[in-house]
Amino acid sequence: MSAIRSNKPYRVGRSRTGLGLFATKPIKKGAKIVRYFGPLLDSRKKKDDAIENKYLFELNNRWTIDGSVRKNIARYINHACKPNAESDVRPRKRKVVIRAIKNIEPGEEINYDYGTDYFKAYLKPIGCKCAACEKKRKKQRAEARAEKARLKAKAERKLLKQAEKQAAKADKKQLNGNPAHANGRLLNGHGGKSAAGKIARSGISVKARGMPRGENRV
Repeated sequence: MSAIRSNKPYRVGRSRTGLGLFATKPIKKGAKIVRYFGPLLDSRKKKDDAIENKYLFELNNRWTIDGSVRKNIARYINHACKPNAESDVRPRKRKVVIRAIKNIEPGEEINYDYGTDYFKAYLKPIGCKCAACEKKRKKQRAEARAEKARLKAKAERKLLKQAEKQAAKADKKQLNGNPAHANGRLLNGHGGKSAAGKIARSGISVKARGMPRGENRV
C-alpha cells in the first residue's frame, strides 16, 4: 500500500492521543475503510514469538500481524470504548479490514475497540483517553466538586449552629450572675419597701394633717 492518496476517504492528523485517522469524505455504515496489514508472525517460531510492540494484531493462536510498518495506515486508528468502526478479522485469509459501524462524517476521527487484552495491558494503566472515557471522567470530576461544595456548606452550617449555641449559653450565664435582674425587674431599695408604704402602715392620713377635727371656721 502506498502513502495516503487523495482518493482515500481519510487522512492522518493530530488527535488528543497523538496521531489519529480522520475522515475526509462521508463514510457510510458497513463500508470498508482501510486494511490492517503487515508481516505475518508465526508463534511457533521463537524469533517471531519474541517480537513485542503495540501494533501486533492477533488473528488466531498461531498467526499475528505485525502492523508496526509505516505503510500500514490503519495503525494510526485510535481505540475508543464507543467506536464508529470495527475490525473485521478473517483468520483463514490472514486478513483484517476496518469497517464503519456508523455513518462517519468528514472531519470525524475514525476509531475502533482494540479489545480487552490490549485495554488491560496498555490503556488501563495510563487511563483510556477516548471521548467516552473523557466525558465520564469530566462528569465524575463535576460530581466530586459538587459533593465537596455540599460537604463544605454542611460543615459551615454545623459551625454556625455551634456558635449560636455557645452564644446563647454565654448570655444565660451572664443573666444568672447579675442579681439586679434576678426576677427580670429592678428592685426598689432593699426589700422593696417604699416611703409611701411606711406612711400607709402608720395610720397617718396625709390629707388630714394640718386640719384638726371638730374645728369650724367662720
